[in-house]
Amino acid sequence: MARFRPDLQTSLLVSHGLVMVVGLTVLIGVGKVSAPRSFVLQLRQMEGRGVRVAQLRVPLVESFAQAWNRGAQWSVLIGGTAAGGLSYWLAGRITRPLRRMQRITQKFAEGELEARLPGSEIQELNQLAQSFNQMATGLQGVELRRRELVGDLTHELRTPLTVLNGYLEGMQDGILDPSPEIFGRLTQETKRLQRLVDDFQTLSKAEAGYLPIQAEALDVVPLLRSMVARFADQIVEEGPKLSFPLDEQVNGGKTSPFPKVLGDRARLEQILINLIGNAVRYTTEGSIQVTAEADADMLWIAVTDTGQGIAEADLPRIFERFWRSDKARTRDGSGSGIGLAIARRLIELQGGEIQVESQLGQGSTFRFSLPLA
Repeated sequence: MARFRPDLQTSLLVSHGLVMVVGLTVLIGVGKVSAPRSFVLQLRQMEGRGVRVAQLRVPLVESFAQAWNRGAQWSVLIGGTAAGGLSYWLAGRITRPLRRMQRITQKFAEGELEARLPGSEIQELNQLAQSFNQMATGLQGVELRRRELVGDLTHELRTPLTVLNGYLEGMQDGILDPSPEIFGRLTQETKRLQRLVDDFQTLSKAEAGYLPIQAEALDVVPLLRSMVARFADQIVEEGPKLSFPLDEQVNGGKTSPFPKVLGDRARLEQILINLIGNAVRYTTEGSIQVTAEADADMLWIAVTDTGQGIAEADLPRIFERFWRSDKARTRDGSGSGIGLAIARRLIELQGGEIQVESQLGQGSTFRFSLPLA
């Protein structure tokens, strides 16, 4: 059998009614016992002052009791009616905005993400409405980013899937003969799909705030040195020179001139892989330098290259998801198009910011900051 659960307005009315009944019961009970005794005592005091009321004492006491009872009945009737009406009005005033909140939350749950709760004259309900609206704004932003991510990913997946489908259909129809070259291209497109999925998962978690950041005090110089060495091994002899000038300036790189920063080592590596990887990808000759400098409360790390650069008109969009300039799209296509978006979000999650300076045909500089520990 289902348990009866009264709504809030009924509960408030019942509680107010119980308080009123208890108060009136106590008032009538105490008055019933004490009022006649107090009246008799007053009569005796009057007799002590020479007023003769002995023969009228009993009728007077009975008349007083009747008058008190009639007054108590009218008090209960009028007071109960007034208290009940006031309780009903107060209960409605409290529950009315709650019912309005319930309707709006139902709309929000049904997908009307623009629904917001109005303010209330009651301070606690007004605070509840503000908290809900803040939550709704955050969820609306998450949902908007999710839809944009799905749309962008669908667009980006279409190209490698079309290539894979074309090669497979060609081999199935006998137009293409299976060869190591074709299998190599299929493998390349498959790896591209895998990178897209991995980067998409990372970015979606970062933008939704679900990507954990394990901040700790880090010495960035050994990390920068190891990242430069890793990428230097991947550059062909006639390619650009990748260097870390700090190693040449400070005791052969054995000591760090900077205080430690507060950051996540794994995420910092991911940021540097994106920035240095882009510099290597789009710089065919010249140099790539990784530098660092500290100010009052931040450490700035910069990756500067002499590559193809970015047009001034494209700079405002450089950190957008899946966006690449036309010139960038003519490259080998190995990038996912969301590396810089991931890097920016990871930097922001660690309390820093990222900046870019670039001139088309002359190179680019990406600088980002991390708070000092």
